[in-house]
Amino acid sequence: MAMMLDEGEASDAELVGRARDGDRRAFGELVGRHYDFIHRVAWRWCGNASDAEDIAQDVCVRLGRAVRDYRGGSAFTTWLYAMTINVARDALRKSSRDMAKTAAYGVHALVAGEPEGGEDPTEALWAAVRQLPDKQRDAVLLVYGEGLSHADAAEAMAIAEATVSWHIHEAKKRLKLLMRSAGEV
Repeated sequence: MAMMLDEGEASDAELVGRARDGDRRAFGELVGRHYDFIHRVAWRWCGNASDAEDIAQDVCVRLGRAVRDYRGGSAFTTWLYAMTINVARDALRKSSRDMAKTAAYGVHALVAGEPEGGEDPTEALWAAVRQLPDKQRDAVLLVYGEGLSHADAAEAMAIAEATVSWHIHEAKKRLKLLMRSAGEV
């Protein structure tokens, strides 16, 4: 997952240091370097391109304020994983509140969805992953979606490595049931 830098290109740590000191160009370079990564994590988490774009933009806005708090104890991308997942959770909570308000006023929103038949099996699996409880979904996203080790996922989730393994185990059991009920297995 480590990114190869060209000779003379500033490292993430250097860019963070300069961004902390108010260097807008360094901050822009940091965002540009990691935007695709942020968007990919957001898309895997929510499964909707438009929502993923909103989440990624919100992460970038928050990053402007939060970069001062990054202390370099872990890889910058690990810190970004945690931030992106937190923003995605916030978006889900906001969406849930908005939907509850809409229902309370008796307004029915039309939701465009993909047709059930002929669905891509990979997308069906990620749709099932999005139905998992938060910690299980996050563990699966980081380990299988992003290819992190259990140790790196544990660091991003701020939990023990054994707990990540347990969440993965439980997620696999749930996914098997979800996929069976959807007729995918």
